[in-house]
Amino acid sequence: MHIAVKKGLGVLLILGAALSFACMGLFVNLAGDLPVMQKVFFRNALTAAVVFFILLFQKDKFKIQSKQSLLWLLLRSVLGFLGVILNFYAIDNLSSISDASILNKLSPFFAILFSALLLKEKPSIPEIIFVLIAFGGAALVAQPKFDLTVLPALSGILSGACAGFAYTCVRILGMKGERGLMTVFFFSAFSTIVSLPFFIAGYVPMTPMQWVYLMLAGVAATAGQFFITAAYRQAPAKEIAVFDYAQVLFSALLGFFILSQVPKTLSIIGYVVIISAAVGKWLYQLLKRKPNQK
Repeated sequence: MHIAVKKGLGVLLILGAALSFACMGLFVNLAGDLPVMQKVFFRNALTAAVVFFILLFQKDKFKIQSKQSLLWLLLRSVLGFLGVILNFYAIDNLSSISDASILNKLSPFFAILFSALLLKEKPSIPEIIFVLIAFGGAALVAQPKFDLTVLPALSGILSGACAGFAYTCVRILGMKGERGLMTVFFFSAFSTIVSLPFFIAGYVPMTPMQWVYLMLAGVAATAGQFFITAAYRQAPAKEIAVFDYAQVLFSALLGFFILSQVPKTLSIIGYVVIISAAVGKWLYQLLKRKPNQK
């Protein structure tokens, strides 16, 4: 397949992932006042079941490549699980689901910091500048008042930090030759098993519509995982990852039309600042890469 066609397909697939994860946030919000762990269980259980079924028909099935991979799989799962909890808390408690979405999308900037720590990759001056700009945008969205009202926004920012660490682990696992499907399965199975006791102990009876919304959240999360995995098979992450920020637009539109949520003016400015930093980082990486291409 022609490179341009594959890149275009990759962009379409990552937009599909962005829409899927935006829908997940909407359904989590629509499920209403339920324990976070109850929502986390549904978000991961369906993904674990689907990927389990797929792995059954693969040659290596559930084989992990090395003992070192097991450590990074565990780290990715623990931080990813914590990130989902924090993200769902932010979705439930921030004034709009798009606020929760943009704060979670700080993850690529945190990934730069964690790559420096874990992979000894020294960030360039422009990359450091883009990180600082993104965190400045996050401050506009969070609008900290230094009291308990800041907790939902802080939760959203920390969900981005956890996701950034988790994505760095995923990158390390890829370098070690670990299969993407196995990484997804380990994370979703780990999250399902760990959340199950909390789900049972704190179970709150649900209406039929709450069941439907949480099942749809699981379907959307599963679709998002498959879309994003397929996208990165078509084109390098550095070329298409920026389009994942369409999730913020999708979340804002869903929040406005379905939940009657209107983001605050400072939040919108924060969205623009963070997305501008992401676009700037994307362009910098592309321009830096071009001189080396033959």
